[in-house]
Amino acid sequence: MSLIHFTQNHEDLSTDRGFQFKFFCDRCGNGYLSPFETSVPGIAGDILRTAGNLFGGILGRVSDSSYEIQQSIGGKAHDEALQRAVESAKAHFKQCSRCGKWVCPENCWNSKRGLCEECAPDLEEEMAAAQAHAVKDQVWQKAAEGNLIQDVDMTREAVASCAECGAKAQSGKFCGECGTSLRAKTECGNCGAEVEAKTKFCPECGNKMEQ
Repeated sequence: MSLIHFTQNHEDLSTDRGFQFKFFCDRCGNGYLSPFETSVPGIAGDILRTAGNLFGGILGRVSDSSYEIQQSIGGKAHDEALQRAVESAKAHFKQCSRCGKWVCPENCWNSKRGLCEECAPDLEEEMAAAQAHAVKDQVWQKAAEGNLIQDVDMTREAVASCAECGAKAQSGKFCGECGTSLRAKTECGNCGAEVEAKTKFCPECGNKMEQ
């Protein structure tokens, strides 16, 4: 038998019950499954092995012989099935003469240039992509130039969650779940010193803090 021409863009899905192969585009990964070809010796071996397990004796010995026959011809049957699948799959792909990759003609082949789109990109697609990227970059640049936090007090100590109930802190001075103040620090009502929240007594004057 002559050598089988094959490509790297395929996956062998064959089992002892039959042969099937998956071929996919080297660029986008889309592809096709070859029709499943039943292995007659494989099916026969399954039937005889099942019968042998049930009845034993001569049927068991026959199933063993069938399995040996299947193993001996499986390579040839597999090669023939692969050959047919490769020939069938070729009709669904184009091979780029520049890089050698097999690609799908629907999405990854530049018919005007006769090359895959990785070697000869479609100019309209490239232009559309470039424009979209440029717009995205300009949006980020425009946002960076503007002052979006002019009303945000950056001097206060931010709090991520309520110290009392653990709820996520929202914008505002008090917790939306339990009403506890979200200020990380408070002022002593007696001396005006800045005191950490939840502190029981002012470290400056000893005044009892309101909780």
